[in-house]
Amino acid sequence: MRFNSFKQKLQAGQPAIGVFSAVRSSLAAAMLARSGCDYVVLDSQHGEWEDASRAEAIRAIYLQQVVPVVRVRANDYGLIGRALDSGALGVVIPMVNSAAEARAAAEAMRYPPQGGRSGADNLSAHLGNDYHAWANQELFLAVQIETAAAVANAEAILAVEGVDSCLVGPFDLALSLGVPAGSPTHTAALRQVLQACHTTGKVPGLFAGTATLARSWIDEGYRFVTVSADTHLIEQGMRQVVEEIGQGR
Repeated sequence: MRFNSFKQKLQAGQPAIGVFSAVRSSLAAAMLARSGCDYVVLDSQHGEWEDASRAEAIRAIYLQQVVPVVRVRANDYGLIGRALDSGALGVVIPMVNSAAEARAAAEAMRYPPQGGRSGADNLSAHLGNDYHAWANQELFLAVQIETAAAVANAEAILAVEGVDSCLVGPFDLALSLGVPAGSPTHTAALRQVLQACHTTGKVPGLFAGTATLARSWIDEGYRFVTVSADTHLIEQGMRQVVEEIGQGR
């Protein structure tokens, strides 16, 4: 049996810290996992991942004793099942705007009787012969709340059985609201989602973007906190090196 260590941490009320992986490299994903984070999200929506490379990266993340999560391209039964079959213990669903859309995601996520997932174990052979016995309990479903409509429907979305958490997409949310990220209206929306999580007993999550913002929102009560992405970290790291060397080179 594989225990979902970051889900257990969240259920205990502790924050779990993760990162998006967009670069199609199992080595890069393993290096992210080796950092000490709780989970790595392989980003199939905005990243380079395709099935074969993603399956390799999931195994590489497991070897670091870190939980592999996949953000699928869309709220689609086949895409969700494919990510799970490859061994992901968590799935993030983009652009969920209603309770009906959340129910569709939850149905695809787990085996009967809790859901309608199709059973197969070819791609998840590394998880053991008992996978079907424990998968429903250990899997983690986060729906993304990233529009004004989703914020308005947040409580209904999060009340859906089988949804474990949300992941607020703050930049898309700012675009949808027509305000700058960090503005009072934007901040109020993030707090409204946080309250909806408290009301429904679900784990509040968001993409922070920076360590400073991550710390701030953890202090406010967010727990499933994705801090950055490999593409940003690579650029920031090299930019810092260039700045430290200075202009007199």
